[in-house]
Amino acid sequence: MSETPEQRSSTGKPMVTGTPRDVIHIRLASFVLFLAVALGVLALVAKATLLAVALGVIAVIAIVDVVLAVRRQRRLGGGPRSTG
Repeated sequence: MSETPEQRSSTGKPMVTGTPRDVIHIRLASFVLFLAVALGVLALVAKATLLAVALGVIAVIAIVDVVLAVRRQRRLGGGPRSTG
């Protein structure tokens, strides 16, 4: 089984649109973010502040994960605002 060489831009960066790891991180984190916000709102309505705070922390962690995955893609050169 032979692999074809990865194409590179003129600056030497790999020309990939998205690594599977980053795509999975973005999709799963966005799903977790949606659930955390929805359940957090329900927890606030039910006056379960401790649960709402815990879901808020989970939402922040999911946002950070998405931001880091997008930054990795930009650094690789295939992201929406890449220079290569």
